[in-house]
Amino acid sequence: MLKFKIIIIILSFAPFVSAQKNTGERAKWFVNDRLGMFIHWGVYSSAEGVWKGEELRNNNQYAEWIQYRNRISKSEYLTLLDRFDWESIDPEKWVILAKESGMKYITLTAKHHDGFALWESQSSEYNIYNKSNKDRDIVKELADACKKHGLKIGLYYSHWIDWEDERSWDHTKEVYGIDYKNYDRYWQEKVIPQMTELLTNYGEISIIWFDMWIHHSRTIVSKQQLFQLKNLIRKLQPNCLINSRLGLSIEEDKDVDFRTLGDNQLGKEKYEYPWQTPATIAHSWGYNSRQDKWKSTSTILKSLIGNVSLNGNLMLNIGPRADGSLPYEALSRLNDLGNWLKKNGNSIYGSEAFDLRTNLHDWGTLTYKEINDNKHYIFLHVFNWPLKRLLKLTGISSIPKKIYSLSDTENKSLNFKHKSVLTEINLPKNPFDKYVSVIVLEYDKKPFAVKGLVAESGEGGYSLNLENYNYINGDGKINDAKKYGTIPKNILVQKKQILKWKIFISEPGEYRVDSSYSFQYDKDEGNIKFEINETKLKQKLKSTGKTVGEPLQDWVIDNYKSNKLGSFKINKAGIYEVTLTLEPYTDPVKWQWLWIKSKK
Repeated sequence: MLKFKIIIIILSFAPFVSAQKNTGERAKWFVNDRLGMFIHWGVYSSAEGVWKGEELRNNNQYAEWIQYRNRISKSEYLTLLDRFDWESIDPEKWVILAKESGMKYITLTAKHHDGFALWESQSSEYNIYNKSNKDRDIVKELADACKKHGLKIGLYYSHWIDWEDERSWDHTKEVYGIDYKNYDRYWQEKVIPQMTELLTNYGEISIIWFDMWIHHSRTIVSKQQLFQLKNLIRKLQPNCLINSRLGLSIEEDKDVDFRTLGDNQLGKEKYEYPWQTPATIAHSWGYNSRQDKWKSTSTILKSLIGNVSLNGNLMLNIGPRADGSLPYEALSRLNDLGNWLKKNGNSIYGSEAFDLRTNLHDWGTLTYKEINDNKHYIFLHVFNWPLKRLLKLTGISSIPKKIYSLSDTENKSLNFKHKSVLTEINLPKNPFDKYVSVIVLEYDKKPFAVKGLVAESGEGGYSLNLENYNYINGDGKINDAKKYGTIPKNILVQKKQILKWKIFISEPGEYRVDSSYSFQYDKDEGNIKFEINETKLKQKLKSTGKTVGEPLQDWVIDNYKSNKLGSFKINKAGIYEVTLTLEPYTDPVKWQWLWIKSKK
């Protein structure tokens, strides 16, 4: 097993002041802690994704679904318990691993879809205490270890689906049907009693994590049953968080504490309420010996940072084996994650979104933290170290008091220049961290954000496209990329379309403008117009013809070609509005992007 080096770094960050809106009192710890561990472990763990020599019957590699996918009877499924190495299984090791990896809470699959309880349940004999003949209560052991090591515990409970109980739902009922009265008996005789056990016998429970990934209106579960379950939690554990996979959305019921995105679905937009991504290190949740889709440490860090930059959490899953151990690939990434957080954790814990578009800069993204109302920090997470050793931060008009590397215990200042809405930071040749470097900008007041700008890229140009415009008007229809991206995202314009952007140009001089589009008429006609400051450029739309997307696959697609529109001069640094007007005549145009770059 990998050993973790414990690095203690004393940082001068006092308790944070959360500015994230729409966060209830119960969830304040949740939006502070940001990172948790998910543990998928159960009977399925010993199958390791294979049953009688046959791999799991689904390419998603979700090994915890093997009983359902491979049509294993309950009696044969329980024989998998004979493969467990009970003397080696120690949930405290999982807790220590989580803590050393920088995680603040743990959620265990107390009962997954197979209906098998990992505690000594009095409501159903289908549990680990009875069926393993080892008198083990994994929920108790984990809860005690979490309390010992100062981590919060959450419990996953599959309420909607239960393959063991014939009265409950499994997806074969789509064929054979289900009786609601029988389902309610399952609910009243198993779900409610078991939830009562979990909420009363194991101390403080911080999260009950449900897994109904579709709205209750599309399931057998009634809204009345869901409110019964929610009210039980509120009665027995008033401070316990409930996620939206209960089956009630945040919009439908404000008493739901946080939204759960889809499996491995990362944030794309900022939410002002708490939310979370359940994510895997590989792809399967339960242990699968055949999985081959391991994510890199950098990928995991980018997922965590990206979510925090949008006010979100990440709950990273481990799937222990039947002896409680983890494969090297998982341990090595958790080790890397823990070491990075020991140096850079202040950019994650207690941090949140700032008032700029998260994908504004191509070098990375930023998070924000306020402390005691008089200390404010912007954290720049640099994924792509600038080759020119100059990092440009666009969109903040406030001048920072100091800039330094977060991993530098001496907080040595980095040289910088500030001009209007642009902060230019001089960097050394080598990154501060081998994965993601974090640069801190200190302010006495919350820095003022100038929204709606397009930042200069690391290449030195401005890419104006269908992701970053701030004004659009016309008959155009935006089309997503198709044919595996060989047909790029575009806007189809039949008559007239106007788009506008804003850019900050820091250096006076001459700039060139190019535009990419597809125009399939057999001759040049119609107009494409470009305007900035006092410059107006106009030319006919040029025929771009066809191209081949993939050789020898009969993959003929419209050609999107870069066309030079002309150039313009800027005599004074400042914020400028760019306007593009498309006016096709006979045939439509599919427009893609503008590119502006200095001619120096």
